[in-house]
Amino acid sequence: MENEYMLDEPKSEIDWRAVHTMQLGATGFIVFLMVVIWVATGLGEYFWPIWVWFGLSIPLAVQYAIKRALGGPRRWRGLSIHAALSCVAGVILTFIWAMTGFGFWLFWPLFGLGAALVLNAFLTAWWRALHPKRERELTERVDVLTRTRRGALDAQAAELRRIERDLHDGAQARLVALSMQLGRAEDRLDAYPEAAELVRNARVEASNAIKELRDLARGIAPPVLADRGLPAAVESLGERSALEVKVDARLNRRLSPVVESAAYFVVAESLTNAAKYARGASAKVTLFEETGRLVVEVDDEGPGGANPDGSGLSGLKNRVEALDGILVVVSNPGEGTTVHAELPCE
Repeated sequence: MENEYMLDEPKSEIDWRAVHTMQLGATGFIVFLMVVIWVATGLGEYFWPIWVWFGLSIPLAVQYAIKRALGGPRRWRGLSIHAALSCVAGVILTFIWAMTGFGFWLFWPLFGLGAALVLNAFLTAWWRALHPKRERELTERVDVLTRTRRGALDAQAAELRRIERDLHDGAQARLVALSMQLGRAEDRLDAYPEAAELVRNARVEASNAIKELRDLARGIAPPVLADRGLPAAVESLGERSALEVKVDARLNRRLSPVVESAAYFVVAESLTNAAKYARGASAKVTLFEETGRLVVEVDDEGPGGANPDGSGLSGLKNRVEALDGILVVVSNPGEGTTVHAELPCE
């Protein structure tokens, strides 16, 4: 069954390029032929030369815009966008035609747009008729990969929470007990200064180990995030930050653990960078849901100029993109830094 979803991706890319090239070539030829026929009729005095080229370029520009926007063979969606762009271009042409006192013949540019749209619809239907199984298999494969990846991420988040609980309830608790016992032993060694000093040093090392272990557990899966949710966890980050942090969290429900975890670490890394490079400045954290996506934005008033390819921000980008999210860093010198992330949360 697994082999049924093995698709020849290079061939799909070649098919798409061939169809797109055919479409552009046919569109350009049709419009160019119409212009030549019009000029050959001897009625050119009513047609500004610039509109001859305009009638040729508008359909090609529409085609190029669609390809750049989609970046792949999403043909039915492309056809819808093509129709919308053609309508907009037609309205603009009609408006210009009226405002210029009907100084050119509107028929050819509009006919070129219509011919390109009809050709696009024909090629889309033709490709769908020739490759129905392939397109269905591709859609099913994408659905399977999306579900399995989300399941793997959820399982990973659950495993990290389990590790955090084990560290907190196991190793950390034992170290705390050891530190307390060393403290009591130190109190009983007043008559032996050298032994007391050794015990004191051991207690300090145990305290440092507890702190490092607590920081490690918090970095794996913050307890406050699991217990109280994302807004409370972000508030806790703001309170611990060296900056003055304002939190605006507009969330009315708990999200999936993997989404909350990714959002938490976006805020944590952003505040850490701000505290490091924007000392004395303030920061604002904004959280809200919008059309099935969690929007996370961290703004600081620091000097700006952050490197988006640094290890910290690069790691955040990988974490966010693993959830089909996006992360954008805007950091112009002298204008502060804004980290904007969007995570699917349906």
